[in-house]
Amino acid sequence: MFYEPRHRDTDKLPRSPINAIVAPRPIGWISSVSSQGDINLAPYSFFNVFCSNPPIVGFSSIGVKDTLSFIRDTMEFTYSMATADLIDQVHITSSQSPRGASEFTLAGLTTAPSRLVSAPRVAESPAALECRVTQVTRLIDAAAQECDAYLVLGEVIGVHIDDRLLENGRFVTGKAAPLSRCGYNDYATILSYVSRTPA
Repeated sequence: MFYEPRHRDTDKLPRSPINAIVAPRPIGWISSVSSQGDINLAPYSFFNVFCSNPPIVGFSSIGVKDTLSFIRDTMEFTYSMATADLIDQVHITSSQSPRGASEFTLAGLTTAPSRLVSAPRVAESPAALECRVTQVTRLIDAAAQECDAYLVLGEVIGVHIDDRLLENGRFVTGKAAPLSRCGYNDYATILSYVSRTPA
């Protein structure tokens, strides 16, 4: 099959398969706080690390949601690693909640204070990154038309790690069992992994 995304036959492909093709994708569990002190926690499946020196991570928000509004207020956010054992809580925090309602409370999660930013992190998560925003960019398409999507990039200025996941000075990703998005309503985690010595 070949198709052009702008002319997709929705009878044959009722939902775009692109997000399922670009998979698995790490989930950015992003917490933010407004200038009035309201706290938001939401998962973003358009998330990744884009630079190592300095470390820069980013996520894309489809539409202007509380996360984006709060980040524009304070220019800070926190990423907490979403793990397989927290899948139910991740799902709960993906639902639309009224502004001022705490997704932490709704999902039965504990807030843990950050050291360098105002947004708290998820205490139950084995790793978290405190980030200071470097860019917020509205995406444009190939015709230079603005999309209803916004890329948020932030420099990692603080890192929290559960010491149980460190071995010989390395973070053991497989032991953390990070949760990944595979498209539609499908998720994956690491059941096995292979380590190779660099050539």
